[in-house]
Amino acid sequence: MDNNPANETLKTIHQRRSIRQFQDKPVEDSLIQAVLDAANQAPSAHNQQSWRFIVIRDQKKHQLAQLVSEKASDFPKPSSSILRMAARSIQSAPVVIAVMNTGTLISHGVELFNIEQELSGDFFRTMEIQSSAAAVENLLLAASSLGLGSVWLGVLFLIKDDVSSFLGEARGEFMAVIPLGYPQRGHKGPRKQELEYVVKNL
Repeated sequence: MDNNPANETLKTIHQRRSIRQFQDKPVEDSLIQAVLDAANQAPSAHNQQSWRFIVIRDQKKHQLAQLVSEKASDFPKPSSSILRMAARSIQSAPVVIAVMNTGTLISHGVELFNIEQELSGDFFRTMEIQSSAAAVENLLLAASSLGLGSVWLGVLFLIKDDVSSFLGEARGEFMAVIPLGYPQRGHKGPRKQELEYVVKNL
């Protein structure tokens, strides 16, 4: 595909990069609302929108970075190194957005489908994860389209219970922590595999 497509949506997808260091510059509230609204427009299973977005700033953000840094010592390398890198990204960003699954779809799933309880738990949990992942991707793309940088800190799943407790969402399920801000510098990003290696035609 053309690396500089004319379609603005495709252009944003191609240009999006994971940004881990940010300028010391606040992000306007209007832009934060815009990326959250984009996330909230994602498709969700049975339109349950079983996600919650938690905006973290200032002292609370510093405390989260400290928590991640402290917990890093509980893990061997390279996990500890990646966790410390994540803590630095959180510290660097002017705002952090956490995403949690609420369990709404899981709790109402049996009412929606007449399937066994044992099967329904995994079924609806997977659907919640898929829905929230779509919301996170919307958020990342919206941020990029607005000139902001962001990164999905997947490594924080290693300490998901600690993060969930810190966020006051112990009953929900951890999905993502996303630092957000103006990129400190441009990034080319990793080279993607050619389509011929990842597409199977039947």
